[in-house]
Amino acid sequence: MSTSKRSASRTRFYQSQWKTDPTFYPTAKLAMEGPVERYAYVAALAPDQKSRSDALLVVDLDPASDSYGKVAGRIDLPDIGDELHHFGWNACSSALCPYAPHPHVERRYLIVPGLRSSRIHIVDTKPDPRKLEIVKTIEPQEVFKRTGYSRPHTIHCGPEGIYVSALGAPDGNGPGGIFLIDHYDFNVLGRWEVDRGPQELAYDFWWHLGHDTLISSEWGPPNKIENGLQPDHLLSSGYGHQLHIWNLRKRKHEQVIDLGKEHQMVLELRPSHDPNRTYGFAGVVISVKDLSASVWLWNRDNGKWGAKKVIEIPAEPANPDLLPPFLQGFKAVPPLVTDLNLSLDDKWLYVSCWGTGELRRYDVSRPDSPKLTSVLQIGGIVRRASHPRDPNSPLNGGPQMVEISRDGKRVYFTNSLYTAWDEQFYPEGIRTWFVKADAASDGSLHFDPKFFVTSNEHRLHQVRLDGGDASSDSYCYPS
Repeated sequence: MSTSKRSASRTRFYQSQWKTDPTFYPTAKLAMEGPVERYAYVAALAPDQKSRSDALLVVDLDPASDSYGKVAGRIDLPDIGDELHHFGWNACSSALCPYAPHPHVERRYLIVPGLRSSRIHIVDTKPDPRKLEIVKTIEPQEVFKRTGYSRPHTIHCGPEGIYVSALGAPDGNGPGGIFLIDHYDFNVLGRWEVDRGPQELAYDFWWHLGHDTLISSEWGPPNKIENGLQPDHLLSSGYGHQLHIWNLRKRKHEQVIDLGKEHQMVLELRPSHDPNRTYGFAGVVISVKDLSASVWLWNRDNGKWGAKKVIEIPAEPANPDLLPPFLQGFKAVPPLVTDLNLSLDDKWLYVSCWGTGELRRYDVSRPDSPKLTSVLQIGGIVRRASHPRDPNSPLNGGPQMVEISRDGKRVYFTNSLYTAWDEQFYPEGIRTWFVKADAASDGSLHFDPKFFVTSNEHRLHQVRLDGGDASSDSYCYPS
C-alpha cells in the first residue's frame, strides 16, 4: 500500500474513533428534537430466583414494525439469583461537560447489576440492538474488595466515569454509598466518598452538574430489605427519611435535609434537566402517620438547600378482606409512591402509585405548585384495573418503574417492584406487564391499546430506551 493510501486509511480510522456519539446532546432541548426511540431494554427477573436466571429483553417500539410491542431480542444471564433491578448506560450526554470531557466514549454498553448477588454484567448493544452480548462480568468479590460495598442499585453515567450506588456493606449492614467504574475498561475504581459525614443509608442519587452538587436519598440496609418490608422496622421509623447534599467535586458531605421520621423510604430523585435550575423532586413511599405517600421539592436558596412537601396522596379506605395480611389491620390501601420521572422540558412529573394502581401526571411548570392533570388506572391492590387490550381481565401489580421518551410524548411503565416486596403486597403472585401511554400536550394520558407486553417466565422492572431517555441523561449546557 502506498504511503498516501496508508495515510488516508489512518485518517478514516481516527475520524471514526473520534466522532462524538450522535445520542449525546449538549442540552435537553436538543435531546427532545432527536430521533424517536426504536427499542426498549427491560430488566426481567425470575420470580423465585431459583428456577431460572434473570434476563434482559429487547422490545420493539416502532409502531410501523410487524413486531411492535413484542420481544425482539433477549439475553439470559448465566447465573441464577442476580435479581436485576436498576441498570443504565456506560456513557451519555454528561460526557460533553467542559470540566471532565469524554466526548469520544460511546453510549453502547448497559451496566446491569444484580441487586441480590452484587454481580455486575456489561452488556453490548451493538452492532445489532436486538442481539445483546455480555462482554464482561464483574464478580461480587471484586466489588467488595475495591469498594467495601455490596448490593449495587442505581447506575448513572457521569462526565468522568460510571457512578453506582450500593445499599450497604457485604455483611448486609450499613453504610451504603457510591462507587465508580471506569468508562473504558469497566474496572471498579473504588469508593466515591472522601468524607461521608453522618450519611449511613443509601438508595438513589443525582446531581446538578453545573453547581457541583450531588443529592442522595435513603432506603435501608440490605438486611432490612431483602426479605421484604419489616413492619416493626417501618412503624419504628427505621427506614430512610433524609436527603443528603454533597460537594460533587470534593466528594464531601455538606448538609442533611430531614423530611421527618414519619416519612419513610425517600427513594427516587428527579432533578431539573436545565442546568440553570437548582431544584428537583423526591418521592416518599409511605407515611407511618396515615399511610399517605408524598413528593417533595428540593431547592437551593441563598446558598442553602431545603425541601418541602408539594404533593400528598392519601391512603384509600378498603375492605380488609381485599388487602394482604399485613395491611388488613389498617383497613386502607396505601398509594406507595415507588417511582418518579420528569420530562426533559421540566414541565411534566409522573408519579407511580404502586399500591393503588395509578400513574399520575402533574404539571410542574411551577415546581412548588404541581397541578394534577391526568390519572391512568391499571392494576392495584384493590382496584385490579384492566388494560384496554383486554378490558375484562383484572390486573394486579401497579405502575412501578416509569420511563419517558426524550420528546416527552410517550410514557412506558412496568409493574414489578422487588421480589420479596411483590409477594408481601400481592401475595397471589404478580401477573407482569409492560405498557405504554401517549402523553398529550394538554396534560392528558391515554393507553396505547396495541402495546401490552407480558411474560410467563419473568417479572418486568426497569426500562431503558435506546439513544437515551428522560432519566438516563444529564446536561451541562442551558437550553
